[in-house]
Amino acid sequence: MAHPGRRVMTYFRGDPVPIGAWRARLGETPVWCDRSASLLWVDILAGKLLRYWPSTQRLTIRDMPRFTSAVLLTTRSDHFLVVSQTGIGIYDYDRARMSLLLPWPESETRTRPNDAAIAPDGALWFSTMEPQAAQAIGRWYRLEPGATAPQILLARQWVPNTMVWYEDAQWFADSLRHRFYRAAFRPPEFTLLQEYEVEGIADGSALSMDGHLINARWGAGKLVCHALRAGTMREEESFALPVLQPSSCAFGGDTLSDLYITSARDGIAHPGPLDGALLILKTTLTGQPENRFRL
Repeated sequence: MAHPGRRVMTYFRGDPVPIGAWRARLGETPVWCDRSASLLWVDILAGKLLRYWPSTQRLTIRDMPRFTSAVLLTTRSDHFLVVSQTGIGIYDYDRARMSLLLPWPESETRTRPNDAAIAPDGALWFSTMEPQAAQAIGRWYRLEPGATAPQILLARQWVPNTMVWYEDAQWFADSLRHRFYRAAFRPPEFTLLQEYEVEGIADGSALSMDGHLINARWGAGKLVCHALRAGTMREEESFALPVLQPSSCAFGGDTLSDLYITSARDGIAHPGPLDGALLILKTTLTGQPENRFRL
C-alpha cells in the first residue's frame, strides 16, 4: 500500500548505479553516441574527455584543451565537435588529433564556455559564463556549419544552461536566476516568449520524445521531471540522488531509456564517495537521438 501523501514514482526505476572510479571535479555534458554505443562526457576543470562503452564496461580518458565544456557528435563517425576556451574544434578520436575551426570569441581571461548542444538543423549552440559566476556577462551563441564566426543571440546571462528543442521552440535555463525560458529562433532573431520560475539551481537537462524535461538540480542532490506541453512547463516529480551536485543528464542505451547523470566534487568541503561520479538510472521514458553538427 502506498504511504499516504507520498508521490508514486513513475519515470525512474530502481537506484542509480555509479560507473567507473573517476570522480570529476566538474563533470558535464553527457552525450550518447549511437554509432558506437558509447557515452562521452567531460571533466571541465580537469581538462578530460571520458568515454564509456556499456557493452564491455570499457572507460577511456583523454586530455582536452583548457575549459573544454562539451564534446558533441558530428556527421563524421568518431570525429567530435569540441567547445573549449581555446575555440571550437574537431577532435579525431582514432588519431587523438585536434583541428581548430575558429578561436574562442571572447576574452580568455573574462569568460569560459559552459553548456552546448547541436540543433536539429545541425548548428552548434553554446553558452559562456564568468568562471566564478560572479557577474551576469554570459551569452548564448549559434554557429552555423561553415560560418567563420558565431552569432551572438542573447547576452547578460549569469549561468546559461540546458538547450533543448521541442514543439517548434527552444527551452533553456539561467541557473542563478532560477528561471527556465521558452524562446523562438527566426533568423536572425532570437526571441524570448515565456519564462518560468523554478526552485533551486537548474543545471543541465535531458529531453524525452514525449516532452519530459529531466533537469539536474545543482546543490539539491536530485533530478526534477517537468512536462512541456503547448508552451507550459509543469513539474511532475523529483528523484533523490546520492550526489550533492548533479550537473547534467542524457538518455542512452539501446532503447534510449537509460539516463546517464554527471556530477561534480568541486566546491564541496567534504565530498561523499560518489560526488563527481557518473551515474546510470533506468527510466520508463525514451530519449531523443542526439543531433549532429554538419561537417
